[in-house]
Amino acid sequence: MPELPEVETVRRTLTPHLVGRVIDTARLRRCDFVTGKATPAALLQGATIDRLERRGKQLAVIARDGRAVIVQLGMSGQVLVARAGAALPTHVHAVWTLKGAQTAILFRDPRRFGGLTTLGSADELARVWESLGPDALTTNGGELWNAIRTSARAIKPALLDQRTVAGVGNIYADEALFESGVHPKAICRRLSRPRVERLARAIREVLARAVEARGSSLRDYRDADGQEGAYAALHRVYGRGGLPCHSCGRPLQKLTVGQRTTVCCPRCQSR
Repeated sequence: MPELPEVETVRRTLTPHLVGRVIDTARLRRCDFVTGKATPAALLQGATIDRLERRGKQLAVIARDGRAVIVQLGMSGQVLVARAGAALPTHVHAVWTLKGAQTAILFRDPRRFGGLTTLGSADELARVWESLGPDALTTNGGELWNAIRTSARAIKPALLDQRTVAGVGNIYADEALFESGVHPKAICRRLSRPRVERLARAIREVLARAVEARGSSLRDYRDADGQEGAYAALHRVYGRGGLPCHSCGRPLQKLTVGQRTTVCCPRCQSR
């Protein structure tokens, strides 16, 4: 599933194509993945795009008049730049064309776990994003400590809860926990403040490196220009169960935490 680095990469690669442009047409090929109004106007037809913002794993395309569309990529969603009028690839559910340009923006989602949410104003967007925790790319130890210090949950499920910190999923939770030396089954309220500070720093650093590498392409993920990310080659634990730990050489352990496949080092990550 695309996480914060992948969505941030889509935002960065889509911005030059959209900001300042007028949406000439907005066409749905399926309506069942839209939350809110599914009209062309709600999908920004006729609007001039002001900016693209991201919170966690959610991307918002915001018009100058305040209308907005939140894009959630889900497990296999893609937002791709294409030539207007070209044959569409399979599983394209929405198409936007840009005024004065031979360019189309496609929303493609083979597995249909993603979707679009249409909003009438910036205030509506702010209310939707109030339910999310601090953005993981900038979160600090104090915020993370306040979110988890009384929780009896294991730390990994807590990190996957977007109300705790927005943007971390299975890949980068494993990577940040390894980098900070925290076991994924460690109970939140038993972690000391210094360990939580170290974990918050690891989250920021892992995500920043992944953004620099344009994300991790494991299966479906591509940026807006159709390019893969390179960070998968740098994963230290995710997807490496049974292989030697890069730090100590001991075989990495594969286990299930909160119903999610998890990889950690039994030596480097203590309980």
